[in-house]
Amino acid sequence: MGLQELRGVPHLSASSINDYIDCGLLYKFGRILKLKPEFRSDAMEFGSAIHLVLAEYYQMKMIGEELSAKDLHDLFEKHWRNLAEGNGEIQYQEGKSFETLMLEGKELLTTFYHKLPRDNRYQVTAIEEPFSFKLSDIQIPIIGAMDMIEEDDSGTVIITDFKTSGRAYSRDEVDRNFQLTLYQMAARHNGYGDREILLRFDCLIKTRTPKFEQYYTTRSEIDERRAVRKIHEVWKGISKGIFIPNDSAGNWKCKGCSFKKPCDEWFEQEGES
Repeated sequence: MGLQELRGVPHLSASSINDYIDCGLLYKFGRILKLKPEFRSDAMEFGSAIHLVLAEYYQMKMIGEELSAKDLHDLFEKHWRNLAEGNGEIQYQEGKSFETLMLEGKELLTTFYHKLPRDNRYQVTAIEEPFSFKLSDIQIPIIGAMDMIEEDDSGTVIITDFKTSGRAYSRDEVDRNFQLTLYQMAARHNGYGDREILLRFDCLIKTRTPKFEQYYTTRSEIDERRAVRKIHEVWKGISKGIFIPNDSAGNWKCKGCSFKKPCDEWFEQEGES
């Protein structure tokens, strides 16, 4: 079953679980009430365009062909135009525009092309691999798609998530990332239970001088158990209709939230809602 079909039924995912933890109202507005966002983030659309390019690059690698840097530029221009050109719903950050991000994307992909290791240690076996699995006492599945799956000669599985970021990741952020933990759990539920698993971020970093970093990590049984406990508590809250807002100064998502108007209206209401 494809990812779009999986999304057509009630489910949890890494992003929805993180939304609930970050702000219950964010989850309610986007996932329960399905309100239309007031705007679309330029960073989100930019990341989607980069993601599409990387997926095509590795699709070609899987059949033994390598795209050139110019090929990557052309693909990005196509995807960025499709997503963003004339799209009035995109809210650009100060100093950013359709044109500046077009240049920024091509510069990032040039860096990716020249920094990507080409030692052919790994064989690409799947791109955008959908998954679905269930946990006990949770009535709906957990779904998603692993950006890329590779294998090495020993049979070790390498699961990679493509990231576009404004800064480098710390070792702690990589080692504690919930999404990667969920990917390992999904792999174990979908045919890779007896395999060694490595997890990786391929991260294109939008600093003044663009960077490309690969971050490797692993997860233990303890990490998986902690994730399961977290998922169960999230499901309990959702099932009971508990959606606690997080409008604290420390919530970085709050400042750029695309549900600000319904959030303000919610706070003005009296009693339960």
